[in-house]
Amino acid sequence: MNPHEQFREEVKQNIDGLEQDKALQATSLDWVGTTAKHKYTYNFSWMGRPIIQFPQDMVAMQEIIWALRPDVIVETGIAHGGSLVFYASMLQLIGHGDVLGVDIDIRQHNREAIEAHPMSHRIQMIQGSSIDPAIVEQVKQRIAGKKVLVVLDSNHTHEHVLEELRLYAPLVSVGSYCVVMDTVVEDMPEDAFPDRPWGKGDNPKTAVWAYLKENQDFEIDAAIHSKLLITVAPDGYLRRVR
Repeated sequence: MNPHEQFREEVKQNIDGLEQDKALQATSLDWVGTTAKHKYTYNFSWMGRPIIQFPQDMVAMQEIIWALRPDVIVETGIAHGGSLVFYASMLQLIGHGDVLGVDIDIRQHNREAIEAHPMSHRIQMIQGSSIDPAIVEQVKQRIAGKKVLVVLDSNHTHEHVLEELRLYAPLVSVGSYCVVMDTVVEDMPEDAFPDRPWGKGDNPKTAVWAYLKENQDFEIDAAIHSKLLITVAPDGYLRRVR
């Protein structure tokens, strides 16, 4: 075993240990719930644009992007555009690929900021519901024949995410990922989202579980959320295996 393989094996053992440490997992989840009260994820930006994600998940996305080198990354849910810029900057470093963002309401000030950004040449945006057949058709036309990575991060209700999975997961290339953000909603306190239409029992994680019962092409990459510990997407890193 050469030094690189030896190190990778050591990392694998580390992750296995983290996965088995249920007390540490519980502590990490408690930390996530506590910081949510302070809108922790709102406090970070990437290259000047608010990203509204845990830094740990962005590191995981960087690892996936570097390993896969996708032709296109499709993300539903744009908000301030920080994640679009992040993905575009990773592709810029690789020297290949584009990002396609879909959102039902791209606010003008956000659109202008994204279009004025140095990474804008790798970003395209479509305004409309991610589950509108006409919008899905536009996405399909733009990604035809390409290696595709998908990120779902729009409306977090069970019904909406399940429909997104049915529409967008099949677009993912074999070996690539459909990453479902905010599955952690299922693990949060009952009163965590009083002003939202989603919550425990009705969220992205329940949609993932339902989708995996009807589709055998994907499996949860548990090693990712096990090593992160701090993540918005437990059970949300879905790798296409066939």
